[in-house]
Amino acid sequence: MTQSSYPSLRLRRTRTSRWSRAMVAETSLSPANLIWPLFVTEGEQVEEPVLTLPGVSRWSVDNIVARAKEAAELGIPCIALFPNTPAHLRSERGEEATNADNLMCRATRAISAAVPDIGILTDVALDPYTAHGHDGIVDDRGRVLNDETMAVLVEQALVLARAGASIIAPSDMMDGRVGAIRIALEAEGFHDVQIMAYAAKYASAFYGPFRDAVGSGGLLKGDKRGYQMDPANAEEALREVALDLAEGADTVMVKPGLPYLDIIRRVKERFEVPVFAYQVSGEYAMIEAAVAAGAGDRDALVLETLLAFRRAGCSGILTYHAAHAARLLRT
Repeated sequence: MTQSSYPSLRLRRTRTSRWSRAMVAETSLSPANLIWPLFVTEGEQVEEPVLTLPGVSRWSVDNIVARAKEAAELGIPCIALFPNTPAHLRSERGEEATNADNLMCRATRAISAAVPDIGILTDVALDPYTAHGHDGIVDDRGRVLNDETMAVLVEQALVLARAGASIIAPSDMMDGRVGAIRIALEAEGFHDVQIMAYAAKYASAFYGPFRDAVGSGGLLKGDKRGYQMDPANAEEALREVALDLAEGADTVMVKPGLPYLDIIRRVKERFEVPVFAYQVSGEYAMIEAAVAAGAGDRDALVLETLLAFRRAGCSGILTYHAAHAARLLRT
């Protein structure tokens, strides 16, 4: 196709006015594209600031219900819950994960009763429950055992579904766990419970503040490179996504977010399914550090990074800035 050239073609013409920029914008961002991760802790009327995540707190169950109501009022369709399990309930095999009255289940039941129209995403992995900080059961040689872990993850998923979870999100990166969880959910009649697979979860340096928030910071023995993905690999991410979709995942996630926009784009183009990204704790903390240092404007940084996820192909983004972004988008 033959195109005009300057001066007949001036690409700035459609940029000159706000109304025109809005009219030709290729990508949109709204509160409906956001999922708000929230940390649950024991007690009543508790708010515990997370020092490495300025502006983020752990909330007791009563206060997490208030945050869910806030999310609904802001137009955020879904919240994601993560527990700060007390040290005395952590064990080598993470048995507290399958306790039907654990923090996650109590919070899920409370939110379901108080805010029935909001989605509740519940993480499935053992790292918030293990004494060693790994996502699964570890043998005497320090290896995370895939099949033994998977059996526990299935039971964990079931107790969360029984508590009222809308989305089960396996973040452990064990092989075969999506299929096993899907079979178990179907067998118990949870036909409408979604699975959002952490399909391409990388062994990243950006997770540190999250581990502080869930109480596993300093506990991890070794690293997670034996089961989380190598940041050097892209083709492997496509294989992981293909397997999870074949096993019954409804949606897939790439984690972390901004350093892996290329993976998001490739997954979206290859599979044409809803793709989500997790703007992880280290990404959030860097924005907040830049703001604190006077090196950037929070509002502009937040909206630009979230728009980048949408431009890359994300249906939605898990972000600790969700409530802040939703307020900006509603003004």
